[in-house]
Amino acid sequence: MASASATGHNAFLVSIVLLATVCACTAETPYAAGLSEDFYEKTCPQAASIVDAYVTKFLRKDRNFAGAFNRLQFHDCWVGGCDGSVLLNSTQTNQAEREAHVNFGLRGVAEVDQIKAALEHSCPGVVSCADILIMAARDATAKVGGPTWPVAMGRRDGVNSTSLMADSNLPFPVLNFSGLVANFAAKGFNAREMITLSGAHTIGRTHCNGILPHLYNFTGRDDATDTDPAMNKNFAVFLKKHCPQGNRTNTIFIDSTANTFDRAYYKNVLKGKGIFITDSALITNPAGKKVVTTFSKPGSAFFTEFAAGMVKMGNLGVLTGTEGQIRRTCQFVN
Repeated sequence: MASASATGHNAFLVSIVLLATVCACTAETPYAAGLSEDFYEKTCPQAASIVDAYVTKFLRKDRNFAGAFNRLQFHDCWVGGCDGSVLLNSTQTNQAEREAHVNFGLRGVAEVDQIKAALEHSCPGVVSCADILIMAARDATAKVGGPTWPVAMGRRDGVNSTSLMADSNLPFPVLNFSGLVANFAAKGFNAREMITLSGAHTIGRTHCNGILPHLYNFTGRDDATDTDPAMNKNFAVFLKKHCPQGNRTNTIFIDSTANTFDRAYYKNVLKGKGIFITDSALITNPAGKKVVTTFSKPGSAFFTEFAAGMVKMGNLGVLTGTEGQIRRTCQFVN
């Protein structure tokens, strides 16, 4: 199992995959223009260590926050780019991304604000909320057994955030395989990368809200027997005990080892134990099932490809230079 200090062979593999497959802009760098690993070297050299220390503190309190930080990066970057807009509060005239149906139960916003406050104390007006999300997702993943990867900084914060943008861009948990492929293709990711990033479901928890269609409304009948027939029957019984029909707010771990980043997610999907319809959908396509089967085995490239996918995601729609702003608090525009 990898760790936060993963080096040597695993780190070498990660770097090879990043350089070979993730280049977003030029042949020399896997990063979007304006981003660099040493961006804060002179203006806030302690930025990475501050984020790391706070992520460690949060995970000591609740190891399952690793899933929350991963989700925050994905839900931010997928909607208008990695600009920290998912953190913004609604106003009297605007319903922000966090209020979107697809963002139900989003966690970690208050924790990011704590990190931001510490950075503002050390380096006022320097480190963006968007960059905090990228660092926190990487650090949290590594600290619960997953891969680590280099992160480039220099993103600036956006000022626009609407629930419609989120519901129009993020994949709902009821999509079938072709729907998932189309959603990821719109962001420049292929089917294999979609399956790879779905592996983030190896950590974290979810509200029953996203599970109910899998248990009670799979074909649209909306009754207690309308369960995905491909789901393991004992697993369906287990889920129904934790998520009674109509209960949207109970929570349940997404994975059987939800506090550890590992390959159990893919093993579970193959056994008919995918939590969401989107999880089960991965093996409804022969090519998709082949990738899931590969990733479920020791020695697969899942960790290195996941790291590459997270770097690639971090390049989406970034604001740099004089674009956007550096928000003083992550939940409000300046």
